[in-house]
Amino acid sequence: MEEKSYSNLVDTHAHLASAKFSGQVEEIIDRASEANVGRIVSIACDLEDSRANLQLSQEFECVRPTVGIHPLYVDEIESDNWISEIRELALNKDVVAIGEIGLDYFHAPPNGLSDVEWRSRQLTVFEAQLQISVDLDLPVVIHQRNSADDVTAVLRQFPAARAVLHCFTGTVTEAETALEMGHLLSFTGILTFPNAPEVRDAARIVPLDRVMVETDAPYLAPAPFRGRRCEPGMVAHTAEALAELHQMDLKQITKLTTQNAMNFFRNL
Repeated sequence: MEEKSYSNLVDTHAHLASAKFSGQVEEIIDRASEANVGRIVSIACDLEDSRANLQLSQEFECVRPTVGIHPLYVDEIESDNWISEIRELALNKDVVAIGEIGLDYFHAPPNGLSDVEWRSRQLTVFEAQLQISVDLDLPVVIHQRNSADDVTAVLRQFPAARAVLHCFTGTVTEAETALEMGHLLSFTGILTFPNAPEVRDAARIVPLDRVMVETDAPYLAPAPFRGRRCEPGMVAHTAEALAELHQMDLKQITKLTTQNAMNFFRNL
C-alpha cells in the first residue's frame, strides 16, 4: 500500500466516460491531481461506458474503472448477451466494482412503458448484476432514487453483496438501515448545498469507517461551483463539508475516506 494513498483524496464516483468530458480527460485529471485527488473511480452507465472506462484506466494510472448498466439505461439493451458481456468485462483485473446499478423511480418510463413494466426491467437487470458481483466477489455501486425501500429489499436477497449507496440523499432512517446491513454511504457536493439539511443529518450519523466522498462529475458541483460542470478535483469541497460535520480537519477526513475507499474497492 503506497504511503501517498493516505494523503490523497479519492473521488469514488465520477463519469469520466461522459460525452461532457470528451477530449478533456487529461486536463481534468491534471486539475484533479493539483487538488490532491490521487484516485478517480470512473463509473459506468452502460456497455459503452464500461468499455471506455477500461480504456481510460489503461491511459491514466489514477483512473480505476467500474462496469455495469445504470437503471435508466436498461431500455438501451439490445442483445440477450448483455449479461455475458458485463461478466466478461468484470473479469478484467483492473475493474474495481460493478456499477452503477440499482433502481430509479424518479424519472418517467421511456417509450410508453408503464411504471410496472419499467420497474420490472430495472429489477431484472439489477438482480442479474448483483449476482455477478457476488460470483466475482466485486463490490457494487448502488443508484437509488425514490426507490430506497425496493433497493433495500433486493439487497437483502443478496446478503453477500458489498454495496455503497452513492450520492446518498436519504433520511437518517434510510441511512441507518443501510448501515445495519453492512453497507457504506457516499456523499456528493449536495452535502454543501444550503437546502440539504437532511443530507447533512444523515452524514453526521455515519460511522467514520463507513463513509466515502464523491463528485458524481459532471453533475452536482459543490459550493462554490454551483451551476458549473463538476470535476473530480472539486471533491475536496465535499470532504471539507464532511469534516466540519464530524468536527475534524480535512487531513483527517481525507485519510479516513481514502482508507475506506481502499478497503471497499478491489485493487484501488
